[in-house]
Amino acid sequence: MTSRIEIIATEEHFKMRLDDLLFDRFNGLSKMYLREIVKNELCEVNGRSENIGYRLKPNDLIEIYVDESRATAMRPENVQIDVHYEDSDLIVVNKPPGMLVHPTHRDKNGTLLNALSYYLNSGNGENGSKHVRAGLIHRLDKQTSGLMVVAKTSRAHRILAEHFKRKIVEKRYLAMVDGVIDDDLGTISKPIGRFAELKLWDVKEDGKPAETRFCVKFRTANATLVELEPVTGRTNQLRIHCASIGHPIIGDTERGGSKNERLMLHAWRLAFRHPSGGRRLEFECPADFADVDHLAA
Repeated sequence: MTSRIEIIATEEHFKMRLDDLLFDRFNGLSKMYLREIVKNELCEVNGRSENIGYRLKPNDLIEIYVDESRATAMRPENVQIDVHYEDSDLIVVNKPPGMLVHPTHRDKNGTLLNALSYYLNSGNGENGSKHVRAGLIHRLDKQTSGLMVVAKTSRAHRILAEHFKRKIVEKRYLAMVDGVIDDDLGTISKPIGRFAELKLWDVKEDGKPAETRFCVKFRTANATLVELEPVTGRTNQLRIHCASIGHPIIGDTERGGSKNERLMLHAWRLAFRHPSGGRRLEFECPADFADVDHLAA
């Protein structure tokens, strides 16, 4: 049921965007739904319809017609997560292999978002009594492990998303691939697209440009440990590019990789500027397969 709700902006809201306030106040509702409310002029500031980027002032009166029964808050689950850093704006975690980042129509439980919903709102995080909805900025495949930054406020989400879009975030991965790569350094530039009939992403002539840089860290008789830097961010890019040069990632059987209990791909380094103040944050998390002695012939 749609109801009329009044919100009075305070000093802490000074210069905050209207949409950020709404996202924080109605954190169980989808951002798309809240943006539509503003677009359809069902939200007024001081009696006038404003756009989502309106900068608030203390004592601004926000009147909004909203259906709070449409809440889509994530179901909290007490699933252990590996937290590397946390403050009032964001949290950095090490996602284990085999964990989905967010629920799907098939898998609704045991995801990183389920775990974060519990962690951030159960007294474990640094959030007091305020309800926090984790905001995804980037993703890792289910079988890929490693570092992820997740926003805790709408403002942090918007700023970090812009940083990812502008490619001013550093991401490095470690991968164990089949075979021996001869070159110490290299770049793989091959377009990636989706083959609809196969429901598969792969190298495709008319796909979008994609570029991956690699650096060999260690070689055994039958495998190579490489550091990968995705210059672009296409779907399954690292797995596709490694397979395309004849060195699929171990565990990626879909693309010819040898069988393994896990996909040997780990996001080991993440560096970005903090959304509040701009200081540079750098995080590293070694891969659990960095010791490659067991792969030696």
